[in-house]
Amino acid sequence: MASPDRVDHGFTHVALTVRDLDAAIGFFATYASLQVVHRRSGDHDGADVAWMGDLSRPFVVVLIQTETASHPLGGWNHLGVGVDTRAEVDRRAVLARSDGWTVVGPLDEGPPVGYFAVIIGPDGHQLEVAFGQEVALAVRDASGPGSAGK
Repeated sequence: MASPDRVDHGFTHVALTVRDLDAAIGFFATYASLQVVHRRSGDHDGADVAWMGDLSRPFVVVLIQTETASHPLGGWNHLGVGVDTRAEVDRRAVLARSDGWTVVGPLDEGPPVGYFAVIIGPDGHQLEVAFGQEVALAVRDASGPGSAGK
């Protein structure tokens, strides 16, 4: 049995299939500031697997290499990452364009959405890079005393 400090609680990961694990790792490291926290070979029908996180919370993006990447995060489906400034959104959008990725934006939708760009990366998975979103405030307000969110 796992010790209490090794038991995960809450939302721990999202898994994405990718055709080229190293390309996907490079994409998420560059544009989402994620780093590999675990990697193994041979799982999931012989596939290589990597867990990537930003080290700020116990949450990872699990990348599973397969022959075809099924169900890409397209349309409104995406992963989102917050950055410290509008200039950082701009920098990553410019870098992504220069690296050959399709970029939508940056766009400014005001509160609570903020200023963001969407980068379409390997296998069609979309990454939103944003500044000024109010996710932390919404979570704080929903979990405060007397809230219905508890």
